Amino acid sequence: MSGSDDAADTVAENTHYRSYEVYQRERVGDTTNLIRPRQLISDEFRCDPYPSLTILRENYPCYRDWVTNRFWITRYDDVTSVLADTANFAVRSRRSSYPRNCVGRSLWGELEIGFVVQNRIDAGLDRICSAVIDAVRVDGDLAVSLAAGTVVEVVAEVLGIEHHVAVDVWSATWRMQQGAGWDPQASVLGRRALEELTVLFDQLLAARADGDGDDLVSVASRLSLPDGRVTGRDIATTLLEADIETLHGGLANMWCAVLTDDEQLDVLVHDPRLVKFAWLETLRHSPPVLGAARWARHEVERFGRLLPEGALVWCSAAAANRDPRVFSHPDQFDVRRADLCQREPRGQYRADGLPSGISIGTGLPSRWPAEPRERPRSRYALTRDIAVAVSRAVLDATARISLADGAMPELSCRRLGEMHTCWHLPTTMR
Repeated sequence: MSGSDDAADTVAENTHYRSYEVYQRERVGDTTNLIRPRQLISDEFRCDPYPSLTILRENYPCYRDWVTNRFWITRYDDVTSVLADTANFAVRSRRSSYPRNCVGRSLWGELEIGFVVQNRIDAGLDRICSAVIDAVRVDGDLAVSLAAGTVVEVVAEVLGIEHHVAVDVWSATWRMQQGAGWDPQASVLGRRALEELTVLFDQLLAARADGDGDDLVSVASRLSLPDGRVTGRDIATTLLEADIETLHGGLANMWCAVLTDDEQLDVLVHDPRLVKFAWLETLRHSPPVLGAARWARHEVERFGRLLPEGALVWCSAAAANRDPRVFSHPDQFDVRRADLCQREPRGQYRADGLPSGISIGTGLPSRWPAEPRERPRSRYALTRDIAVAVSRAVLDATARISLADGAMPELSCRRLGEMHTCWHLPTTMR
């Protein structure tokens, strides 16, 4: 018996293992008197997370959630400190949720691909705006024809494919990304979508291999990487790692906020240059990507706790962006807000002495110049430029736009972990 005990002690010593209960000096199932154990996975939270997030931020800024086995971080300075601390906290890609034999390589690290995306968007932005406005005039639902429609047109432009094919690619990309979450059924659908896109892109690569096209597929077909030529699975995996939620959800959320507040709408109608500020305020007030997971690389002492190696830390952008310690009247949407950084921060979340809205989907603030010479612009900048351009096009296309009679738009997640956005926004254009 003593030999077994010695062996167990040796294993524990070598792995530095200590149980969560001893680590946190808590017992499993313990909770607080202001948050119910399953409140953070309830339908109420799915539809409107902000009341619960306010409770966490103001009372339990590093909340140990036993139900989902994570630590919730909710204050602005705390969240940004974790997101920027890549030495102590790791991020995991979406493709890491899939079996290795299902996914390929992500091409986002290749400068050629970044330039293709930037150049195709810049060259095709007028066409994208025109196509979106035509769809808005027919449909009138800005959450569909404007928000989702813009993403479809961008996909068509970047990949060099027809509109109806882009719709299928956008749908499959959505299913792939949802398949990287917690839902087993969504995981199955995600694998099927990945295989569908792999077949499509293998065909496109073969058809364009001998051409000189400047779309993403054509350029990828000519790439010769150290570990082999690009395959259709690589392009599908690249789309898996793309950010489509910020543009889609952000556009819907911005127009929902503006159309439900006549004062804010009048500001944009009289001065369309402020559309950019409305976009930045949307990323603060109503971010479509509510948060991001980080994992402790090793034992970390932070926020009054000892976070064990491998601990899941959930950085809540939604809670942090409405932190009253940082923003005045944080629950109010204000296009002319004076305490929000009005440009892309460089290398950190503050610039000009002001905080910026935390935009999870567009990644960490770029450490490169705003207009870099030898590399493409950041995802933050590209997404902003597209959103501002199509929104100004909407304002230019109509003398007056308003909510359709009886419309009562609201933001929600269709399921936990999905983007938080307005899914239907019917309007009348005059």
